[in-house]
Amino acid sequence: MKKVLFLLALGLFACTATVSAQPRPVEKVVKPTVAAAPAPASFAVKYEGGMYGFSEKRKGTLKFDDANERLVFYSAEDNKEKFSIPYSSMLVIFPQSRSVNSTTGDVISYIPLPGAGLAGLLREKRRYLVVNYDDQDVDVKGLANFKLDNKELLNSVIQTLGEKAKLKQRGDSYYRPRETKTEL
Repeated sequence: MKKVLFLLALGLFACTATVSAQPRPVEKVVKPTVAAAPAPASFAVKYEGGMYGFSEKRKGTLKFDDANERLVFYSAEDNKEKFSIPYSSMLVIFPQSRSVNSTTGDVISYIPLPGAGLAGLLREKRRYLVVNYDDQDVDVKGLANFKLDNKELLNSVIQTLGEKAKLKQRGDSYYRPRETKTEL
């Protein structure tokens, strides 16, 4: 009798393990994306790094140069072009947000008053435009990061840039599909 119960329990366990281990098919449902307002021709950003030869952070302006099919960064100090990224070199563009303690919260949290430590909970969101590109001059790939002021501007810039660079959308980012080679 014990052997029968043991075999029955073992069989039941094996059946449940087999059923639960079945892979689920990937859903191909594509959520309709809401079209963002078109981005302005130029907008204020803070360059955070990523371009070869330009390591220091700078405030400036990004402009769409549709005539030459490129995205151009102008420095705020002298309003001169510092660098550009051609649309054809862009591989992936995506938004990134980072929640950090605000400077005010950090300063207040160190004041020796009761409850001042709670000011360290003050947080702010920083939003970045990240451009993954293929640099043709040095034959390397890189990431350029630009800090933008608000989410609406970031979404409209990503959508406009994705359309101008003829990239394919995946979620809230855009990418350039790989070229598949077929050999016969």
